[in-house]
Amino acid sequence: MKYHRNIIYLIGFLFSIPVALTSYINSSLLESLTNPFQVSAIYIVASLLTIFCLFRMEKFLKRFGNYRIAIFFSILTFLSLLFMAYSKNVELVILAFLFYFLSTNLIVTTLDVFIADYSKNIKVGKMRGMYLTVVNSAWVIAQLISGSIIAKSSFQGIYLLSTLFILLVCLMLYLFLRNFKDPEYKKIAIWKTLTFFIKNKHLSKIYLINLILKFFFAWMIIYTPIYLHTYLNFAWDKIGVIFTIMLLPFVFLTFPLGRLSDKIGEKKMLRIGFIICAIFTFIIPFITTSALWLWAFILFMTRVGAATIEIMSESYFFKLVTDEHADEISFFRNTGPTSFILAPILAIIILALAPSFSYIFFVLSVILLLGLLLTLRLREVK
Repeated sequence: MKYHRNIIYLIGFLFSIPVALTSYINSSLLESLTNPFQVSAIYIVASLLTIFCLFRMEKFLKRFGNYRIAIFFSILTFLSLLFMAYSKNVELVILAFLFYFLSTNLIVTTLDVFIADYSKNIKVGKMRGMYLTVVNSAWVIAQLISGSIIAKSSFQGIYLLSTLFILLVCLMLYLFLRNFKDPEYKKIAIWKTLTFFIKNKHLSKIYLINLILKFFFAWMIIYTPIYLHTYLNFAWDKIGVIFTIMLLPFVFLTFPLGRLSDKIGEKKMLRIGFIICAIFTFIIPFITTSALWLWAFILFMTRVGAATIEIMSESYFFKLVTDEHADEISFFRNTGPTSFILAPILAIIILALAPSFSYIFFVLSVILLLGLLLTLRLREVK
């Protein structure tokens, strides 16, 4: 079991590198071919497609198995990245992005199934904390190198480098997980899954908390690079430095906080996370200077809060479900693509009505406070 967990950690790390390399530039690539309003619409379409497939995940798993699904979508991710790197056709780039967005989200779900199956009979907080630490370290490393790559070879270099890591993911899956024995996935219809979450008040609350967190991530991923590059005139190499510092809390806080959650529970730490995240997000519009270290500090503090929320919500959820609950895990994972629907829709409205682009961060801080209110109604679980 420990051997296979380590393999999953490595695969998670290798997979997260290309996701991290591209996540903060996808919106800028699309904006270079379209405009901010169309970028929002593209993310909405990609998210709707992903949610549809996530709701059918249990059927995919039963028919093809988790290993085959992981391999298939890894190959699809590879091909999508190639088109995003080389194609000059707007429609082809958009189509490639749609498949890329879909594939990466479904791969995340397959990795959840792998790690849940290989992590039975160990403490959930510690296990999820270790996995998230490994994954988040990949994000830091990716941001550390992304700025210089873009400066030398534009976006194309990022996407080509990403294809190499996806090939490594395919190789690791084939070498070490092709004999994976699928658990018995419980068949639960969509409406029953919804009913299950609604009836289980603690699951529904942690779902909403996770949705707000992913809303924060979606908002920041789409609009922060555009804001820093277009409105504050930061060069991409400087943005890479800012994002590297910004993501450090996910590496240094996740594992110790995961272990802490096994001892004291998640409720108190969720509150602290939302308070920190909301305060420093609210400060963003007041910063009009292009001082690198000031921006690095402010965004770093938002991620201190977000890292706390992430591991606590993950730990809380996986204390309530097991690997056989494929539909529940898929439903929980749809917070990612769902947030990429809600965030652009709300952003379109704000951008049309607000006096400046920076006002979107005021709205985001208010949404984070809604997450704080939800934490007050949670009960601790063991």
